[in-house]
This record gives sequence, C-alpha cells and structure tokens, in this order.
Amino acid sequence: MTQTPTPRNRWSLIGPGIVVAATGVGAGDLVATLIAGSRFGYALLWAAVVGTVLKIALAEAVGRWTLSSERTMFEGWSSLGGGWLDGRLNWAGLYFGVYVVVWGFVYGAAAMTSTALPLAALFPVLDLKAWGMLSGIAGLIFVWFGGYGLFEKVMTACVGVMFVTVVGLAVIVTPNLPELLTGLWPSLPEGSAFYTLGLIGGVGGTITMAAYGYWLNAKGWKGPGWMAVMRLDNRVAYVVTGVFVVAMLIVGAELLYSAGIALQGGDRGLLDLDQVLRERFGRPISILFLVGFWATSFSSLLGVWQGVSLMFADFTAHVRGRSEDPQARGDKSRAFRAYALWLTFPPMLLLFMDRPFGLIVAYGVLGSLFMPFLAGTLLWLLNSARTPQEWRSGWVSNLLLGAAALLFAVLAGKELLGLIPS
Repeated sequence: MTQTPTPRNRWSLIGPGIVVAATGVGAGDLVATLIAGSRFGYALLWAAVVGTVLKIALAEAVGRWTLSSERTMFEGWSSLGGGWLDGRLNWAGLYFGVYVVVWGFVYGAAAMTSTALPLAALFPVLDLKAWGMLSGIAGLIFVWFGGYGLFEKVMTACVGVMFVTVVGLAVIVTPNLPELLTGLWPSLPEGSAFYTLGLIGGVGGTITMAAYGYWLNAKGWKGPGWMAVMRLDNRVAYVVTGVFVVAMLIVGAELLYSAGIALQGGDRGLLDLDQVLRERFGRPISILFLVGFWATSFSSLLGVWQGVSLMFADFTAHVRGRSEDPQARGDKSRAFRAYALWLTFPPMLLLFMDRPFGLIVAYGVLGSLFMPFLAGTLLWLLNSARTPQEWRSGWVSNLLLGAAALLFAVLAGKELLGLIPS
C-alpha cells in the first residue's frame, strides 16, 4: 500500500492522466481539429474548450469511482443488475465483451496504419504495410515485457514531442490573437452544427477514458486518500489536451483557412499538411511535424495495447470467477497477453484488404455507443449506494456527465444513421 501524498510532492506524481490524454488524442483527432480550423477559422474554438471541460469531468468521474469504491470500472458495470454465470456477466459486461473484441480487431489495423504513415514518409525504404506490421509488433513487445513505470515514461516523452511539435507549429504560423479570442464566444457558422458536436465529443474521447482507473491502480494510487492527486493529474492532462486542440485549430485557421486548402479526412490528412508545410517552411519543419505525427499515433497505439488489454484481463477474470486474483487480471496475465496478441496479428489481415462491410457496420454501431454507455453508467454508479456518500456526484458533476451522455447519444444517433445505406 503506497503512502498518501503530501501537498508538496503531488506535482511530481502526475502521470496516469498524461497517459490517458496521450492515448485519447490520435492522428484522426488532430485532423478533425485541423479541418475545423480550415473550414470555419477560429469560430469553433469555444467547442474545443467545452470538449476539454467534458473530458475532465468524465475522467474525474472514472478516477473518483475507482478510488472511492476501490473497485474497477468493470466491477462497477458488473454491479448494474442481473446477469448470467451466477451474476458474473450481466448486460453491461456482455456489451463490453462483444465491443472490445470487435473494436480491437478494427482498431488494431487503424492504429498500425496511422503509425506507419509518418514512418513511410520519413523512411520510404519500406512500404506502408511493412511499417504498420512493425509498429504493431513493437507495441506488443513493449507491453509484453515492460511494466507500467516504463510505459508511463515513454508516453510522457511522446507527449513532450507532441507538445513541441503542435505548439511550435501554432507559433510558426503566427496566430491572429484578436480573431482567436473572438472564437471563445459560442457561434455556429452555417453547416457546422454536427461538426461542432463532433469536435466537442471527439478529441481525447475513447474507450481508454475507462482505462484511467486501471492506470491509477497500476501507479499504486488506491483509496480516497489519492483523490486530490488524481484530480490534479486529470486537470493537468486535459489542459494539455486542450492546448493541443487550440494549437491545431490555429494551424488550420492560419495555414489552411486563409489559403482555401482542403485536407483529406482521416489520418492521411496529416500527410496533406506535411506537403503544405514543406512548400511553405521547408523540409526541416516538415520532418519535425512528421516526428510529432508519429509520436501522436504511436502513443495512442501503446496506450490501447496496454490499457484496453488491462480492461480485457479484468473482464475475463470476472467471467471466470477469479476477480480477486491479481495473477488473472494484471499486465502479466494470460488474458492481458492474449488481447495484446489479438490487437496485433489478426488486424494485419485488414492491411491487405478492404475492410468487410459487415465488420465496419458492427464496429460503427458498437463504437458509437461506448461513450454514451460510459457517461450513463458513471451517472448511475456515482449517484447510488455503490459509491460512499462523501464521494457521490454533486450537481456540477451530474450536469457535466449528463451533458456528455446527451452529446454522445446524439453523436451515436448520427453515426448509426450514417451506417444505413441511402
């Protein structure tokens, strides 16, 4: 059992929040923010700020549940009524089990491709598929043999590279500060409504937000005595995320909006930006940007390989009736390693083929429902007797969690409608 921290050493303990924020901000999120800046200038800056506040509230809720109850997120979900296997698997656990298997298969291919894109641009000696497979194997080896301490150090280093790259680009393009400040006033340019919701809900919001509690435990933070440290850790991490978002919006507004340059959607849009940077500022800035692109993608890959594998190990330990056995649910467990293998090798098949339509539909349906599922179940858990009285949600937390649940439900509806053939 680790000691409760004193006020003067809390800042030195920050780490799990940086990990969850780095994992949640992927290359696709940066592209979405860039496109927002390129289409609407600074008009949606306020949406980025609101999104940051909602992510702070969600991650704080995950951390507060974990520390106050001294139970994992899956233990919380398992307590939400009914079930099979003598109560070890209920509706929430069944949803999570199906989701994590399908999501992991498709996400594995996406993460390897995203990490390979800047590597293939920097080192064209290998093609995209080869770099993708090597990236996945590198992530597997890292989480297989490395512990949480090394993992946190590497993730923090990646955040440092991302920060220098992204904020450096924002400085280089010279933001128009008066226009930037006007973007803090809420407005909805024509055609921006759903795009605004996506910007609020998208950046830094994935299944890895639920992994935050597992990283708190891996760090050794257990019990309510760590609550103040967790809250500081969470706020610092998501303020850093907010800085990333604002910086990329500046780049989109100053570099692309004024010139009328459009980017591709998805991770490949960053290669378009690389070309613009090369023409405008030269090869050295282009190389620096590609290194930041790689750090963004690889940190997301590592975070999923480690954090979601921990969640899967916890899930299987509960289903097997071994939830109290640390050997069945830690980062050296068979289930952890099996899921890391699942993320790495089967998805390589998708690198060589178009992704099957049926799999994409399943991935879209399950993926769109996870964030409203997380926000809704946190509201349930943190306003019930499952949480000690003093740590239950107050009106501010409930308001923000309710807003997040509503926002993600609307985004889920939009995503599901988009899956219906016209």
